[in-house]
Amino acid sequence: MPDLFDPLTLGAITAPNRVLMAPLTRGRADRDAVPTAIMADYYAQRASAGLIISEATGISRQGLGWPFAPGLWNDAQVEAWKPVIAAVHEAGGRIVAQLWHMGRQVHSSVIGEQPVSSSATQTKGHMHTYEGRQPSEVARALDLSEIPGILDDYARAAENARKAGFDGVQIHAANGYLIDQFLRDGANQRSDAYGGSVDNRIRLLSDVAERVVAAIGADRTSVRLSPNGESQGVDDSDPHALFLPAAKRLSELGIAFLELREPGPEGTFGRTEVPKLSPAIRTVFDGPLVVNSDYVTREEAQAALDSGVADAVSFGRTFLANPDLPERLRTGAPLNEGNMATWYSQGPEGYIDYPALAKQDA
Repeated sequence: MPDLFDPLTLGAITAPNRVLMAPLTRGRADRDAVPTAIMADYYAQRASAGLIISEATGISRQGLGWPFAPGLWNDAQVEAWKPVIAAVHEAGGRIVAQLWHMGRQVHSSVIGEQPVSSSATQTKGHMHTYEGRQPSEVARALDLSEIPGILDDYARAAENARKAGFDGVQIHAANGYLIDQFLRDGANQRSDAYGGSVDNRIRLLSDVAERVVAAIGADRTSVRLSPNGESQGVDDSDPHALFLPAAKRLSELGIAFLELREPGPEGTFGRTEVPKLSPAIRTVFDGPLVVNSDYVTREEAQAALDSGVADAVSFGRTFLANPDLPERLRTGAPLNEGNMATWYSQGPEGYIDYPALAKQDA
C-alpha cells in the first residue's frame, strides 16, 4: 500500500504527497467577491500540501451567498486571483479552484434575488449575511429554461480558473449545495428530466461535469460529493442507490479525482450513523479517490490508504491552523490549535499568523 508521503498522479497534476488541503471557506475577499492580497500569503503558506483545493468560489452572484467569499465570474476576480495562484506556484505548490453554487443556502440580501434550488423548498435555520445571520427563505425551483445558463456559469468559471492560473477545478457537488439539492430526493421534488429517478437526479451533476470537462479537460476536473448522512437539511432515502451511479458516471468521464466528505457518528461538524459509502464507491470509480472529514493524525490517514479505499486524504480544519501540516504529520510534531472565532473574519488574525515549525524553533 502507498505511504502518505508517496507522490500521486491526479490527472494532469503530480502531487508530491497524499496530504491534500480540503476546501475551507475563510471570508477574506471583498464585498464584490474579489480576492484580496492577504489571500496570497495564506495559500502560499500551505503550498507543501500535495494539492490545495481552494475555498469554495462562486460561479455567479446568484450562487454565492457567503459574505466575503471569492468568485470567478468576472475579469476583476480573475485578475485578483492571479497573484494568489502565482504565490502558490512560486512556493512550489499546486492549487485547484472549487466551483460553488450554493442553491437555497443563501439569503436574498446577499445575492439580490430569491434563492434558487431544485424545488421550492426551505432550509431550516439561518443564513450568513453582511448584517449577521438572518432567517432562511423559501427558494424557488429553477425552471428548465434556466438550466443551460447554470451550465454556462460553470463552464465560464472553469475557463476563468485556468485564465487565473489554477491547475484545475473541483465541482462542489456536496454539503447540501445546489448540485446536492438536485441529487438527493429529500430536496428534489421535480417531475421533469431533472427529478424523480436516480438517472434524472444525477443529470445536473453529469451535465455540469461534461461542460467543465469540455472547457478545461477531464484531467483538470475533479468533483466533491457527500454521500452519507444529512447535510444542511439535504438528505436521501437511499444513498447507496444514488451515489454509486453518480460515481460511476464521473468515472466514465475520466475526471482527475473524486473527493468524498464522509462524517462518522462522532463527527465534529456534522455526524451521522449512515455508513460511509467510500468502500462501495471504490468499486465503481476507477480514478484516484480522496477521503475527507475529521482526519487529524498521520495514523488515521495512513489507515485510510492501507484499507485500499483511499488514494489520498484531504485535511480541513487541521490545515487551517497548521500551514506546514505535511511536515508536522511526517515528523510527529505537535499541532497548533485553531481559533474558531477568526475563521470567517476579514483580517490577518487566525488566518496568516499561525506559526510554522521553523518559526517556532527560531
